[in-house]
Amino acid sequence: MNSNKEPRPKFSKAFWVANAAELLERAAYYGVFVVITLYLSNILGFSDIGAAVVSGVYSSLLYFLPTFCGALADKIGFRRSMLLAFGLLTVGYLGLGIVPSLLQSAGLVEYGATTVFTGLVESGAKYAIVPVMLILVVGGSFIKSVVSGTVARETDEKNRAKGFAIFYAMVNIGAFAGKTIVDPLRLSLGDRGMIVLNYTSAILTLLALLAIFFLYRSTNREGEGKTFRDIWRGLARVCRRGRLVVLILIVSGFWIVYFQLYATMPKYVIRLAGEGSTIGWYTLVNPLVVALLVNFITSRFKKYSALTSIMIGMMIVPFSALIMSTGNLFPHGTNILGLHPVVFMMLVGIVFQAIGEIFINPRYLEFFSLQSPKGEEGMYLGFANLDSFVSTLAGFIMSGFLLDRYLPDPKRFANPAEWEAAAANAHYIWFYFAAIAALSALALMVYVIVIRRLDRGKKGKA
Repeated sequence: MNSNKEPRPKFSKAFWVANAAELLERAAYYGVFVVITLYLSNILGFSDIGAAVVSGVYSSLLYFLPTFCGALADKIGFRRSMLLAFGLLTVGYLGLGIVPSLLQSAGLVEYGATTVFTGLVESGAKYAIVPVMLILVVGGSFIKSVVSGTVARETDEKNRAKGFAIFYAMVNIGAFAGKTIVDPLRLSLGDRGMIVLNYTSAILTLLALLAIFFLYRSTNREGEGKTFRDIWRGLARVCRRGRLVVLILIVSGFWIVYFQLYATMPKYVIRLAGEGSTIGWYTLVNPLVVALLVNFITSRFKKYSALTSIMIGMMIVPFSALIMSTGNLFPHGTNILGLHPVVFMMLVGIVFQAIGEIFINPRYLEFFSLQSPKGEEGMYLGFANLDSFVSTLAGFIMSGFLLDRYLPDPKRFANPAEWEAAAANAHYIWFYFAAIAALSALALMVYVIVIRRLDRGKKGKA
């Protein structure tokens, strides 16, 4: 027996219950999020730009509020926060299914394999979905800070990197599971399938609620019971951490590209490769690659600093967007391994994107957890989500305008020839995102150099 063998890290029951609940929440979220822009356009009658703005604001708030919800979670306790969150999520997903039924009962729309609008497009009634989405925002905001905060509280310096790798694997297993049900429902039921999907998500979050209620207990409750004055002082301290704010802005470049899987890809692939494209299955490539490789890559690169790992990932991301752009350049009628070239190159690009993500996100969360004082993990891990606040707001709105400019809705044109002329340069969309990713990678290189010089200066003075 090798006595020098490193012992396997042990994790608490609270750690595993929180991660299991995260798996269920991610399955519910991604099942709906994969088709969010299609849901808004095909079910509620929003235009490309309107759907992009609504989904962009929804997504950005989902990443903006965790800072505040995380601070509140530090006060009221993680268990209570998760019970509140999963209760709100269950109500919200039910609402996404019920609102279309109410609109149909009002005679504004008829749902089936294809939606027939009978007044909803022109009506303001479609905005009834906004308060429902706000319920989901509040519930999701607690989850984003509390589960990652639980990982931080339930680990130490020896097993923290491993703990966040497990957490990130759970996130991606959940995303994979949620996405598997999208295409069977959409292809068998048509547009109506996107309504049914929401009820499935409600069931998943209800199961997570029950798991937290019956199984989640933790002895690590440091920081609970803060006054609201303490919370605001803590938030002010976080916001004054200049190096964290700058890192958030830089890493936002990666997430702008990442979120095009949901903002641009579904409409891009369906319009260029056909309605039969299984967009839900295509998005599975990302969590599959992450789940399979995250532990391997994290363990192989654990000796490198978090910032070095993030920098490696940022350098990979521009190539993923460029690869995605090439699918539209193949001659008409080309197939690659039986797939439309737009689909094939999209899948290759997603693989590269997922590898970049593995280098970036687990170590990014680890970096923020190491900056957080004891008892403020929820607030700091919530603050870390602000990179996605910036990127979803910018990325989704950019997507709406770029789709409208380079790949408009075919229904707007009198004949296919006119639409094909308008969509001839659809691949230009990905050039914009590749440029953003490249600039972000360059900015991170400069950031790392500056931060290391500042840290050496502090050590020298000490």
